[in-house]
Amino acid sequence: MARIIDSEQKNLIGDKVKELRKEKHMSQQQLSDKLETMAIYICRGSISRIEDKSRTVTDIELFGLAQALDTSVDKFFTAKDSYLH
Repeated sequence: MARIIDSEQKNLIGDKVKELRKEKHMSQQQLSDKLETMAIYICRGSISRIEDKSRTVTDIELFGLAQALDTSVDKFFTAKDSYLH
């Protein structure tokens, strides 16, 4: 199995971040600003790159994204995530 950082996709959560952000009617900048209040610095451009899966996500960032989007970390992952099998 290839390591995730060796593939074109750098994360598994980008689609769900975008989906949840849009459900909350938040712009990428608003999400970035909310994360900054938690001392998690992800600029708007990096939010975009997370959503298009061209940027990795640290565990701290994952936790912050879950908090900012008012969800649990496990909601970012689904059974179809091939790297989890």
